Amino acid sequence: MRRLYASLRGRLVIAFTLIAVAASALVAGIGYELVKQRVMERAEQDALADVRATLEGTRVPIGALWPGDSPPTDMEITVLQKSLRPQNGAVVVRYEEYLYPDGDFAMGDVPPDLRARAADRTVSKRERLHGRMWLVIGTPVWRVEPIHLPQPTGMSVFVFAPLDAEEQLLSGMRRSLATAGTIMLVVALAVALVSAQGVLLPVRRLGSAARALGAGHLDTRLPVHGQDELAELTATFNDTAAALERSVSELRALEAMSRRFVADVSHELRTPLTAMTAVTDMLSEEADRLPRESAAAVRLVLREIERLRTMVEQLIEASRFDSGTATLSLEAVNVADAIQDCLEMRGWSEKVEVKALRGLAFTLDPRRFDVILANLVGNALRHGEPPVVVTARVTPHGLEVKVRDHGKGIPPGDLPHVFNRFYKAGTGGDGSGLGLSIARSNAQLHGGTISVRRQEPGTLFTVWLPPV
Repeated sequence: MRRLYASLRGRLVIAFTLIAVAASALVAGIGYELVKQRVMERAEQDALADVRATLEGTRVPIGALWPGDSPPTDMEITVLQKSLRPQNGAVVVRYEEYLYPDGDFAMGDVPPDLRARAADRTVSKRERLHGRMWLVIGTPVWRVEPIHLPQPTGMSVFVFAPLDAEEQLLSGMRRSLATAGTIMLVVALAVALVSAQGVLLPVRRLGSAARALGAGHLDTRLPVHGQDELAELTATFNDTAAALERSVSELRALEAMSRRFVADVSHELRTPLTAMTAVTDMLSEEADRLPRESAAAVRLVLREIERLRTMVEQLIEASRFDSGTATLSLEAVNVADAIQDCLEMRGWSEKVEVKALRGLAFTLDPRRFDVILANLVGNALRHGEPPVVVTARVTPHGLEVKVRDHGKGIPPGDLPHVFNRFYKAGTGGDGSGLGLSIARSNAQLHGGTISVRRQEPGTLFTVWLPPV
């Protein structure tokens, strides 16, 4: 039931059904009460008319029964009861302190409030007695003599008229209403299902179109039918999709222009950098023979040229990833030797401790693995503190390489962003902010990942590359 109510279709069906049931129950209840009231009033009026007609027809004989104050005889009471008794009913007579029961009925069956009021007027009340519904009528008996006003006799009669026929009529009516209610419930369920289907079909289409839009199919549109709220919602969706398609197209065009600009600038910078790098060795040798200030200036220029060269190479590498031209050249590599070669090439062998089996082999792109390792180790040496440890092992899930330093560690607020381009943790340092981003792109090109977490002390980077 909870799962049904959780869906929009279920809520619509339940709402339609509840409204239909409530409306049919209200109409049936009001109709039943009106019919019941009318039937009971009609039965009461007929019974009262019969009692009045009988008493009016017996006034003179009853008045002649006792010219004085003597009580009536049993025979006279029996005749009175017989004349007043309805079919299958009973008549109880009270004369002063004398009580005359009739069959199973006695004065104890007369409602107390009816007893008191029946002394001077005709009253009636419905009462359930002996498992059946009865109409109890109480009325006084008057003596009528010629040319005299009616005189009280001190006699009261209580007529018990059965309401079996009316009960059967109302019972049949209840059964008919219950049958009609069941039919109404079935019809309401059918109408609710059809209505929910009609309402939810455009909603499902909108959901499917929204998913297609989210998957990148920006040309998704829906036909607009009618002029209701759902049609307006569909038209709004189409307008939004069109605006989104235009915006994304513009953004893609701008992004492509930006990538081409970066790639072009990087390649254009490469030519003068090549010429500048060619004279760095000569300048480096001459710096030792120059005055202190000039030597410092030359060394600063050489350092910045190297930094600029590294940045241009990183930009070119990033542009390859952006354009989708980066590819893998896989081969079986001795991981321990690849790590040692990376460190020796950059003069880091004495600064880094390596923990890897000498015969550890794995299939990967050695150039891209060198880029990953160089960025992580270089980052640890520049921003961390020794010892810097590189650990490598092969597991059933692939190659796992860990690079850890023992410095202050990356601030917690910077950890989620360290792989973003141009992001510099902490004070930023002298890096370009591209190294970790390029390392992650190379790992992802292998189908792997790079993760980072704080240690006590230091920071730990973990590279995972899946087996081929």
